[in-house]
Amino acid sequence: MRKHFWWFIGALLLFSVSVISWRPVSTLKSINTITKKLTAKEFFAQYVSDIYQTANLQQTGLDVNVFQKAVTGYMNLKLANKLPANSNVITVVDFTKSSREKRMWIIDMMNKSLVLNTWVAHGQGSGDDMPNHFSNNNDSHQSSLGFYLTDDVYIGKHGRSLRLDGLDGGVNSAARARGIVIHAANYVCQNTINQIGRLGRSFGCPAVSPEVSDQVINTIKGKTVLYINGNDGNYMSKLLDDTAAANFLAPVADTIQTDSASVAKL
Repeated sequence: MRKHFWWFIGALLLFSVSVISWRPVSTLKSINTITKKLTAKEFFAQYVSDIYQTANLQQTGLDVNVFQKAVTGYMNLKLANKLPANSNVITVVDFTKSSREKRMWIIDMMNKSLVLNTWVAHGQGSGDDMPNHFSNNNDSHQSSLGFYLTDDVYIGKHGRSLRLDGLDGGVNSAARARGIVIHAANYVCQNTINQIGRLGRSFGCPAVSPEVSDQVINTIKGKTVLYINGNDGNYMSKLLDDTAAANFLAPVADTIQTDSASVAKL
């Protein structure tokens, strides 16, 4: 009788150890997954991709590389304390696209959403349908590329307008002196495209349709980032320093460890 009792106790202990040490296959897989700590640049790229996808920017024709340039400048301006804490809007203009396309985007970075995608004119001196010439010179009637900060609203010869300050020396730094502003223009509309095959052109201002001008001005006024992209191989800007922009997010990246399956969820 005693022999059977101790045999039963031994079997019970062996079964208990087996149950305690057992884990579901999925748990074992998660334990064995090699975790990877994202580098600052990897985290930055994922940050850009997340907003780009969530806001459905690809469907509206915004190139992801152009968007990443805009975000790079945005981050570097935040790093330099050039933006208010609540400045969460980026405006992107892509002059590599035809004037017939809606080539201005206003993106809410905080909510990862597209606020507006609309037409925008370029300067008469920059080209017809496609702008290929850019200048910082007065009376050139050409558009200027690069990064801008929006400023205050005023009533001028084009009605309600928004002042811009160019941030790239020698590229767009004369914007204020040239009177380069965002304003409404009747020639920015589908009817003009139908009549002449392209939008009308400005004297260098990124003019928008009267139908959306108030929305554009009200949304981006008061120290937000405007980035104008174009076909100019000579354009360079300190604000396109992707290392500095990525390192600005590094304190966040350092707190995150993830495996490859969960990177897309960031």
